[in-house]
Amino acid sequence: MSLLDTRVPAVLLRIDRNPFHHGTLGAVRSLGRAGVQVHLVADATGSPVRASRFVHRIHPPPQPGASLGDIAVALRRIATGVARPAVLIPMDDASGIAVGRLREELAPAYLLPQQPGTLPERVADKAELAEVCAAAGVPHPETVVPESADQAVSAVRALGLPVIAKWSRPWLLPSGTGLRSTVVVRSAQEARELYLRSGEAGSRLLLQAFLPPGPDRDWFFHGYAGRSGTVCGGGPGVKTLAWPRGAGLTAVGRWAPNPQVQLLAERLACELGYRGIFDLDFRRCGTTGRYHLLDFNPRPGAQFRLFTDTAGLDVVRALHLDLTHRPLPDGSPLPGREFVVENYAPLTALRPAPPAGRELAWHARDDRGPGQAMWSLWTRHVRRRLLARATATALSTGSPRALPRDLSPDLSGNVSKNVSDDVCDEKASSC
Repeated sequence: MSLLDTRVPAVLLRIDRNPFHHGTLGAVRSLGRAGVQVHLVADATGSPVRASRFVHRIHPPPQPGASLGDIAVALRRIATGVARPAVLIPMDDASGIAVGRLREELAPAYLLPQQPGTLPERVADKAELAEVCAAAGVPHPETVVPESADQAVSAVRALGLPVIAKWSRPWLLPSGTGLRSTVVVRSAQEARELYLRSGEAGSRLLLQAFLPPGPDRDWFFHGYAGRSGTVCGGGPGVKTLAWPRGAGLTAVGRWAPNPQVQLLAERLACELGYRGIFDLDFRRCGTTGRYHLLDFNPRPGAQFRLFTDTAGLDVVRALHLDLTHRPLPDGSPLPGREFVVENYAPLTALRPAPPAGRELAWHARDDRGPGQAMWSLWTRHVRRRLLARATATALSTGSPRALPRDLSPDLSGNVSKNVSDDVCDEKASSC
């Protein structure tokens, strides 16, 4: 018998177009394995998730840049088809922000955590996050929000090169502009040029002090803050391999006890009165040893299945249990458990699993379709990207044989950074 109330379906909402978002598949499997009927509202064209046997039905999502009214209409239409109250789970920042603002309008068709509707937007905004951290006493990289191009230049000189440049509301970035949610700025001129594109980006530019990467410096925390405010269903983990290296999504992660990260995460959730699933990214300063919060994502992180305890509890199941007023099982953490995204770390996926176990992002014995589809789709995707970039380079150099050096596979078997830019960028600088 399932611990979850299988009479209550789940609706997963993803507005951002990313066919290789493995966190969506993780949520589908987590709930589907427990017997919950899973409706997916996402663009699943060319996505391995559509091959999962745990998807009950796929619904077309609102268009990128859709208004709140359009999103509400789409969700009400789906609720009519489902015909009973469902747990609604946003899977990207844009969805989390929209659902937060629409909470009152969407009830009672959907079950949602009860919290201020603007809170998800507040924590997802990179500029406002700096203020949130200051108020809560949580370390955060020194941050400047310039009001002019000259101030951007002055900020770079004050912070010292290199600096990190971020758009405060990365979910507003238009596609096809070449703008990235987060970039490393190595000159004052680069900062000036980025600031001058603020109107194009749709939000404020902020500049942050650079904290160098290093072994065991990149940490994350996934949790669910329930109706009582207690944080459960997750824990602290460390990135052992990122893609792109040193700054990207978690290609390989390990569940690792870390009282400092745990304390900071719980303090922040408590101070804010946050309710729901959240994903935090930290970087430890090599000089001071302090953990600085880099991102607060008001939704499940892509690697949330890493934190599956001995009772099978994760943040998505914790949300469903809590909102249906069911008790959460008493499981034990599994420190040392590993999560691997095979298309970014194929050699790691082939090595023997650690004693605490390993979960792969795509492959599963009880759901083979997505893993098989992923390799076929990924290979085609990489070929297209290689061809496009080789053609562009040939045109610019006049040499039909020219191939950019950064497109060759690295020694880990991964394709290089530029090939995967458009699929690994969550527009929130973390996955």
